[in-house]
Amino acid sequence: MDLHLLLEAAKEIAQLGGDLTKKYFKNGVTVNLKDDESPVTIADKEAEKLMRREIETHFPTHGIIGEEYGAIRPDSSIQWVLDPIDGTKSFIHGVPLYTTLIGILVDGVPQVGVIYQPILEELCYAATGLGCFLNGDPVQVRKTIKLSTASMMITELKHFEENGYLAAHDKMMHATRYHRTWGDAYGHMMVATGRADIMFDPTLNIWDAAALHPIIREAGGWFGSAEGNEALVDHASGISCHPDFKDEILGFFRKD
Repeated sequence: MDLHLLLEAAKEIAQLGGDLTKKYFKNGVTVNLKDDESPVTIADKEAEKLMRREIETHFPTHGIIGEEYGAIRPDSSIQWVLDPIDGTKSFIHGVPLYTTLIGILVDGVPQVGVIYQPILEELCYAATGLGCFLNGDPVQVRKTIKLSTASMMITELKHFEENGYLAAHDKMMHATRYHRTWGDAYGHMMVATGRADIMFDPTLNIWDAAALHPIIREAGGWFGSAEGNEALVDHASGISCHPDFKDEILGFFRKD
């Protein structure tokens, strides 16, 4: 399998989908609620439709898993995993930190990842063995000597309480120096590009997580669940950090 070819295609398709969302950003789009009470807009749906059409045209035997339109060809060894707008809540509030995500699984293993922020025009991408890049420049997680000087990103505090991680959040907050929200996948990209030290999501779906594995890994970081599981995360938590912080961070989640 030519991962370079898949990566180049994923970069192009993520940009097409993300750029489509621009015409709806800060444009008063109608917000609907899905069955799980999460918001969705025409921008989410139209961007995923566009990305699916491109994949179908160029890779008609590959499977697709998308947040808005489900899965096709689940038995294919290559699966494109799409999140047209990761951070729809940011999108509908006019916060330019939402992203378009593409992850590609080969035999169930995340091998290619793309995070595209269309408003800021930041494209972060990686494939196994090929490194991690931001707009063409190689990037790495940064080396922070002590956790007490580190910065921590999250998306929203409510999810910590809903998933039983509130005590762990408080421990992490007091152990680190800086704290910021509106994270979503952009927070994980901040870690991969050396602009933040820790990003924690209390719950992720496969379309949230598939792109993150190769990006964080190829940037020299660690990505896994609060329980230490480094396999593909679906309906579980996700942590991005420098490997030196892994054990200390996971210790916050252990129950005595």
